[in-house]
Amino acid sequence: MGRVSEREQALKRAGDLLTGADYTVAGVRALLGPVAGGALARDEIVPALRATGGGSPLETLTRLLWIQEPVPAGALAGAADLVAAGLAAESGGELRPLLRVEPLESVTGAGHAGYAVSDLKVRPGSGERVRPDHVVGVGGASGSLARLVVHSPVDNVLDLGTGCGVQALHVADPAVRPRPAALTATDVNPRALRLAGMSFALSGLDGVELLEGSLLEPVRGRRFDLIVSNPPFVVAPGDGERYVYRESGMAGDEFCRRLVVGAQEMLTEQGYCQLLANWLHVDGVPWEERVGAWASESGCEAWIVQRDVQDPAEYAELWLRDSVETGTPEYRRRYARWLADFERQGVTGVGFGWITLRRTGVADPAVRVEELRHPVEQPVGAYVDRVVDGLAAAQEFSTSCAQLLRTAAGVVQEQIGAPGAEDPERILLRQTGRLGRAAGVHSVEAALAGVCDGTIPLEPLVGAIAQLMGLDAAEVRAHAAAVLPELVADGFFEVVPDAL
Repeated sequence: MGRVSEREQALKRAGDLLTGADYTVAGVRALLGPVAGGALARDEIVPALRATGGGSPLETLTRLLWIQEPVPAGALAGAADLVAAGLAAESGGELRPLLRVEPLESVTGAGHAGYAVSDLKVRPGSGERVRPDHVVGVGGASGSLARLVVHSPVDNVLDLGTGCGVQALHVADPAVRPRPAALTATDVNPRALRLAGMSFALSGLDGVELLEGSLLEPVRGRRFDLIVSNPPFVVAPGDGERYVYRESGMAGDEFCRRLVVGAQEMLTEQGYCQLLANWLHVDGVPWEERVGAWASESGCEAWIVQRDVQDPAEYAELWLRDSVETGTPEYRRRYARWLADFERQGVTGVGFGWITLRRTGVADPAVRVEELRHPVEQPVGAYVDRVVDGLAAAQEFSTSCAQLLRTAAGVVQEQIGAPGAEDPERILLRQTGRLGRAAGVHSVEAALAGVCDGTIPLEPLVGAIAQLMGLDAAEVRAHAAAVLPELVADGFFEVVPDAL
């Protein structure tokens, strides 16, 4: 127990060393500049080495822990703490990295969010191979999920498949969630749990419960306000080595399906489960139906968004590059097996996207499955609860009730037509923020968007608009009843709370 305590103390001292040197995303970004920073993102280290040769603590730490290059042992005053923490080793007058340490930036842009400790990155051309129990560091997928996670206060959180602990650190970020929550992190890989524990100690995050096991088994019988997961969603053929950080060993997209279907029993009332997922596009079966069936079986409200689709060849190439197998003797065999496996299943493509579930206990929860390929306002977590609220409100919407509607913030109106024409050919409502949706509307909805402020019930507003436009009130009411639910679901209008 004493050795563990000493390691944790060394990690805390190392964390102080890193923050004191401004080893943060902002600090490293300013040090490298756009050219070297862009090259490093492409795994080209020469420009970054040229930008970090001055010998300052920040330059030395960036070389050692991010670029993964040895530095002179005497170049860093706190080298002994890095060695005692297990982050580096000293030999032959040099300090060499044992693990990769990446700073995290708050999803709000409000500053530093901690440090993620992972295995050293295997770069193309190095001649090294990714080990089966490799613990991956910060990446595009982990950042996408962190920006999706709801910002609402919660009491307890499960980070399922924590890896190096990225999501737990983001959940604990006081810039996002000032009230601390009890954190539980699970992983099937014991090595990942060890490195996650180092991430937490280095970041000064205490009290995280670490449990080993697959899917929801380690916490069966417990409930959480928030479950986040960047799971092993990669759909891979069942031959050769399995990379635990990305592949579950289950057939197709079964792991993601089981996680979605089983989430409800682990959530508190109004609790959220949010994850990234891959899903198969199978010939003859609309992907929306396949993934929508997962959501329906879950019994939760669901918002499922496809952000990208790759054909089978693109998908295989992506993940063969990820495991640094491009150019190896096994590359062609692995590539061919991947394609053959997809052909056998009738797979025409693989979708990637977000899944947000909310447990409400209602008999017919709202489910929306859609594709959004365009950029959206980030972080999505700042407004994802309102997106799900809108889906639920749209399902219960009725113009016959004394409901209060307000036009959502950031909605603008655009009119399209010939110059000088008295009436526009087309009217658009457009969101300037959030999901950036646009909707073609009738003059009735445009008029409602101009007057709905949440203070006057919808019924008299519809009557007044009908009278002003010289239209039959019953026809206007029927038209509004047909189109407003979709506009509510899309976030152009909001039902005032407690008005249902």
